[in-house]
Amino acid sequence: MTRRHYTWLALGLVVALIAFSVVRALSARKAQQEAVSQASVAKVQALVELAASDVVKAETRELAQGLPISGSLKAINSAVVKARAAGELQGLTVREGDVVKAGQIVARIDATEYSARVKQAQQQADSAKAQIDIAQRQWDNNKALVDQGFISKTALDTSLNNFNAARANHQAALAAVEMARKTLDDTVLRAPISGVVAQRLAQPGERVGVDARVIEIVDLSRLELEATLSAVDSMNVRVGQEAVLQIEGSAKPVLAKVVRINPSAQAGSRSVLAYLDIVDATGLRQGLYAQGTLGVGQASGLAVPLSAVRTDKPAPYVQVVENNQVAHKTVEPGARGDTGKEVMVTVKGLSPGAVVIRGNVGSLREGTPVKFTKAPAP
Repeated sequence: MTRRHYTWLALGLVVALIAFSVVRALSARKAQQEAVSQASVAKVQALVELAASDVVKAETRELAQGLPISGSLKAINSAVVKARAAGELQGLTVREGDVVKAGQIVARIDATEYSARVKQAQQQADSAKAQIDIAQRQWDNNKALVDQGFISKTALDTSLNNFNAARANHQAALAAVEMARKTLDDTVLRAPISGVVAQRLAQPGERVGVDARVIEIVDLSRLELEATLSAVDSMNVRVGQEAVLQIEGSAKPVLAKVVRINPSAQAGSRSVLAYLDIVDATGLRQGLYAQGTLGVGQASGLAVPLSAVRTDKPAPYVQVVENNQVAHKTVEPGARGDTGKEVMVTVKGLSPGAVVIRGNVGSLREGTPVKFTKAPAP
């Protein structure tokens, strides 16, 4: 090897040594930073400070079990005024939102044709009545002649039959008069119930047919909720159970009570309809959406807030404070219920009086020391 080759070999060794030193220094610095970071995290997690409101004691409670329900409000009493005679609609002045009373005249059908039919039927009845008088006189005369022996008994029977036929024709004519008057009365449309006009389905001057819808009336004094229940949930629902509802657009909760349960399940969905009477329907409207909880029973047991039960492990567990440290206790959730303030759940696997950390605190490692800013109330 020449002298020049030795020079390049020396330079290469120097560069390799420098690179190795740099890499080693960087690795040592990174390890030092990780150690400092882990030490900081350990220092942060070394102590958790909790307020008294962050924990709750596991106690035996009476829980009101509820079933979520929803649906639209519907008037118990509603009616649709229909035309019972064909003709031109007249006198319809009520509109949506107008209050009407039972028996109030809301519209009329042009009665010119129907009045003429009543007159025609009455004249036919008068004509039939005149025929009765003629047959009566003929029968009386023939009866006298038979008694004197001037005519045969057959002629008397014929006159009697004519008299009976005249009376039958008169009765038929009187029935036709009643039918014509009934049709004339049907030209006057009256409100069948007291309430508020919800829809006006025809306009004055419009020609309507028989059974044409004119207006719809709803009675807002009594409203009910039509709730759809699954087959399983319906087994726990009974008449008389109460529910607390939240009405769309209203901040005030409303009390309702189950008054009827449909005995048949709906085809296809197999759901069951339950009807809840609104206790105080003041200010409410038909069609508003309502949702709430129906109380279906009571449950008793060792209970904790539902939010305190965590599910980020294979088995549900709660975080408790034992010996001023965080411990994880596996539990078996049971019945859920409402205490009026929050949703609770009965659990198995805890001791009565265990200090349970609420769910809003978040996940804590087991063994983390705990310090209370204020000791929890006994």
